[in-house]
Amino acid sequence: MKSLDIVSPEDRKMPKQNVNTKLKRWRSVYIFIFIAGAIALLLSGASMSKFFSLKSFLDVESFHIHLTPEGTNRNNQNEVLTTVQIVIQKIQKELENLREMHQDPSSSSSSSSSQFVLKQGAFLADILGLLESLHSEDQNGSSFIVHPLMKEKKRSDEPASYFLREEIRKYVRIRPNRLGKQNFMGANATFTSIGHACFSMKEELEEYMDYDIGEICNDDWKLAQKLMVHGCDPLPRRRCLSRSPKLYSKPFPINESMWKLPDDRNVRWSQYRCKNFTCLASNNNARKGFFKCADCFNLTDHEMPRWMRLNGDSISNQTGEADFFIDDVLGIKLGEIRIGLDFSVGTGTFAARMREYNVTIVSATINLGAPFSEMVALRGLVPLYLTINQRLPFFDNTLDLIHTTRFLDGWIDFVLLDFVLYDWDRVLRPGGLLWIDSFFCLKEDVYDYLKAFKMLRYKKHKWVVVPKIDKDDQEVFFSAVLEKPPRPFR
Repeated sequence: MKSLDIVSPEDRKMPKQNVNTKLKRWRSVYIFIFIAGAIALLLSGASMSKFFSLKSFLDVESFHIHLTPEGTNRNNQNEVLTTVQIVIQKIQKELENLREMHQDPSSSSSSSSSQFVLKQGAFLADILGLLESLHSEDQNGSSFIVHPLMKEKKRSDEPASYFLREEIRKYVRIRPNRLGKQNFMGANATFTSIGHACFSMKEELEEYMDYDIGEICNDDWKLAQKLMVHGCDPLPRRRCLSRSPKLYSKPFPINESMWKLPDDRNVRWSQYRCKNFTCLASNNNARKGFFKCADCFNLTDHEMPRWMRLNGDSISNQTGEADFFIDDVLGIKLGEIRIGLDFSVGTGTFAARMREYNVTIVSATINLGAPFSEMVALRGLVPLYLTINQRLPFFDNTLDLIHTTRFLDGWIDFVLLDFVLYDWDRVLRPGGLLWIDSFFCLKEDVYDYLKAFKMLRYKKHKWVVVPKIDKDDQEVFFSAVLEKPPRPFR
């Protein structure tokens, strides 16, 4: 005879308690799944409306345009508001459930479960606050308001908010003087500046400013030059140590450096096709990686004869009638030319030749495929790393001479040429000389370009227009030496 098992009342409650424990665990899982689903729903609605894109959050101006309830954006805003309202209602309902669950005495046995409920409730409350702030109405009754950080005055007053890289944000912020008074320059703060195109080249600029403070800078001068050429000029300063050649050697003495190729160890060659000066000075231009002034590193055969009278020449150099001799130009203002600027693509030969006449020339150039700036410096001359986009860093009426060759040619826009010429006029002193050296353009455009130079109303000392032989009479050379007239004060 089988014995009967007697089940006590406590034993009867055990399955129910186990079931409650499992339900609590599954409820926590459901809460987590709901949160993930709510976020996914919000992102889906934003993606469908093409409203909350990553670019919209990062681009202040485009975000402001999207937030403004005008034009075709109104339908997208209504869709977003509907989606936000649905998410708000669901989060509110879930918060009520979490509060009830936390207040239920039967569910307080597990401390870990209680902490989880509190944590998730706080998280949902934060999201709810953000969504409700977006959904609130403004005083005019519009269905969508502009966040205070997105207002026009904030965008203009705080350009730092446009960038993500902290070093850029720190650099462009206004820096008040520590003593709270005006400094010796008459300013209450320091206003650092960057080029306007830096905002359209945000990714490149943030890559350029990605470094460790106090460490060696990246080998990214080519990126920096790209930013400058495309209008991000001036660039922000950086707080990293400049990268130098690994085995820098002492430069040659000044009596040797003018007409001798420098030591290859004094240049960082990683960003160039040629890896030494011998390659740059060779006649094989195809392997050099650039074409503008490709022969400028050939100091003996190409550079040394330039602008000099050779073998009894009386009118022009060996390269064509558009060239003038240095002694002829200096003879126009004998003893008056002392300092000047050479705005050209070159290795400093014009400055080297003018030095022989006791004239100090600063050479403005950039590294277009070759180390032009380093070459100028290693020859013992002064390089000025400058693009056509920037205002000349000289005060008004200070220079005796401005010379340009192989740079301002027929590629330049007429309006830009006007700005450049008027800036040159600004820094030239009255009686100073503007030497246009072998400016070439299409034959059909020569009248318009000559009109731009005539607009300055300078005195003409030399003025020639000759055909460019290698272009089948389709292009012409223009050269001139012009004198800035004295202008009375008004």
